[in-house]
Amino acid sequence: SCFGYPLSIFFIIINEFCERFSYYGMRAVLVLYFKYFLQWDDNLSTAIYHTFVALCYLTPILGALIADSWLGKFKTIVSLSVVYTIGQAIMSVSSINDLTDHNQDGSPDNVQVHIALSMIGLILIALGTGGIKPCVSAFGGDQFEDDQEKQRSRFFSIFYLSINAGSLLSTVITPILRAQECGIHSKQRCYPLAFGVPAALMAVSLIVFVIGSRMYKKVQPQGNIMIEVFKCVGFAMKNRFRHRSKEFPKREHWLDWASEKYDKRLIAQTKMVLKVLFLYIPLPMFWALFDQQGSRWTLQATTMDGNFGAIQIQPDQMQTVNPILIVIMVPVVDAVVYPLIKKCKINFTPLRKMTVGMFLASLAFVAAALLQVQIDKTLPVFPAAGQSQIKVINLGTDDAVVQFEPQLQNVNVMSMESTGYMTFETSQLQSLNVTFGDKTTNKVVKLTGRDRHTLEVKNTMTGIVAELLPDEVTSKPEEGNNLIRFINNLPYTVNVTMGDVSFENLMSLAASNYSLFPGGRKDKIMVSSSSVSCSVTPKGFGFGSAYTIVIHVCTGDTLNVTYSEDIPPNTVHMAWQIPQYFILTCAEVVFSITGLEFSYSQAPSNMKAVLQAGWLLTVAVGNIIVLIVAEASKLSEQWAEYVLFAALLLAVCIIFAVMAYFYTYVDPNEIEAQLDEEEKKKDKKDQDVYEKQAEADTRM
Repeated sequence: SCFGYPLSIFFIIINEFCERFSYYGMRAVLVLYFKYFLQWDDNLSTAIYHTFVALCYLTPILGALIADSWLGKFKTIVSLSVVYTIGQAIMSVSSINDLTDHNQDGSPDNVQVHIALSMIGLILIALGTGGIKPCVSAFGGDQFEDDQEKQRSRFFSIFYLSINAGSLLSTVITPILRAQECGIHSKQRCYPLAFGVPAALMAVSLIVFVIGSRMYKKVQPQGNIMIEVFKCVGFAMKNRFRHRSKEFPKREHWLDWASEKYDKRLIAQTKMVLKVLFLYIPLPMFWALFDQQGSRWTLQATTMDGNFGAIQIQPDQMQTVNPILIVIMVPVVDAVVYPLIKKCKINFTPLRKMTVGMFLASLAFVAAALLQVQIDKTLPVFPAAGQSQIKVINLGTDDAVVQFEPQLQNVNVMSMESTGYMTFETSQLQSLNVTFGDKTTNKVVKLTGRDRHTLEVKNTMTGIVAELLPDEVTSKPEEGNNLIRFINNLPYTVNVTMGDVSFENLMSLAASNYSLFPGGRKDKIMVSSSSVSCSVTPKGFGFGSAYTIVIHVCTGDTLNVTYSEDIPPNTVHMAWQIPQYFILTCAEVVFSITGLEFSYSQAPSNMKAVLQAGWLLTVAVGNIIVLIVAEASKLSEQWAEYVLFAALLLAVCIIFAVMAYFYTYVDPNEIEAQLDEEEKKKDKKDQDVYEKQAEADTRM
């Protein structure tokens, strides 16, 4: 022992910290891996993410059955941890871009291989993490003697602290790893490292757990109470169906039909458990909203500005707000909020707390919807089918007038300036007239639709130049990256580089292709030719923008450029997500913690595992609800989907409030004491009968 604690528990705590780091670290970057690496859209990414989470919360029932009925906790943890580690390793391998990038163009040649490996990895992870979830904490509790109740209680506090520490650190670190660039043939977001580190931590978790093997107290499997409960319920239903005729007298409760086979104690305990499980029916809707932090809310953050001054926050790092606030809010609510409510003489029962939690979660999604409306206002409008967009850049020293024929629109463009994009019906726009003073030129145009173009115009000594350049950008850059291209307004060819990206030789009045740059950076622009060389540090491009940089003057060390904004940067700051995270965290504190406390207070001591399985099942069903609602609603606007989820939870909240109003609290200890008393009386009566019979036999 160490400080009065079994030495073995330290291996278990380290094991749990590493496992939670592994799980939450992988999960933090998962939805962005689906979207940006596998190139799935938002809806499919969200659907697969929630399917995986649901599976993670369904498999604990399987793990508990294996541990209690077959292998025991130790062997179950070891065997499923091996499965878990293999799954994490496969996920890391599946994210290696160079695995199928045979032509070395920076994108996988066979995405199906990556998808197949990813799905195999996720299934193994779900089996592993779910399978060991109900075993590790219980195995830790087994290490203590009956007279170490105080130490056992402190162990569980430290155990749950290790869970929060692992999840918090991993959701900070793995997004940073993902944001790095790595690769053999081409540099990409480093998903192999983001998945590889959690895989390594899971391997460490397994090794540490096995090292402590000789110190563990290993309780042999003694059967699972859940199986007995299922058998009791099944027999009662079958027996009731057999005796459905009116000639059989009714019984007080339908479970009493199991009395022919099962003892009164098990039936009474099962009644108490089913009474609580009935209240669980509305609860999955809360988890349907809560678990969207890792999917919809993370995707929402990708369209926002993550610049926090000295540091750049990645979209998937915003999830860390929840565990940070949990650490702050739990003691505040327990020490300040609840006592104040009690002083106001308000009977804030556990079920009322849970109702308030559901209402707060609904409110958090209203906040998310309002934020989404503001984000949508900043997003550019791209051309629809049958439409084209044109912007004009005047490269000359004189003002220009551009007429879009036949008589669609006229626009004046000042010297060295540009317009915004103008939208035209492709079938109507036929030609362009460009006028500089008394000079005019006409250009016939034929556009295909759903495209953007830049019209560069310049008045030269030899006439008017009017060139229509394809922009080839019809969506906002993702992950906060920026797209940059150059137009050479010098009379000679130059070589252009920005940071470590070369745009190579750019002829006079020619435009380069767009190149992708990480958001928030200010890479130096270098322009050189055989006779001149100059540079400039550009302005900040923000996050998620696209710019055309026009090179006007390069003399000595002076480089004069202008910036034409093709797509505006993200302007809504990620900090605006904090209110919705705060409200949802408050909801979690009064709902989740209270829910577990209420469940344990209303169930017999040997039925805690059944309620734990039921609680985890509500989380799984909640994630399945996300799939159903998102698929069935077919809403095109994300804010509308947030409102829909908020409305559904509010409706469920009202139903739960009604159910809670009619619920009668019970004391399981009191009921079990009554059962003990009845059993003692029955045993005494049986003993008296036995003694009388024995006395009669003696007289004979």
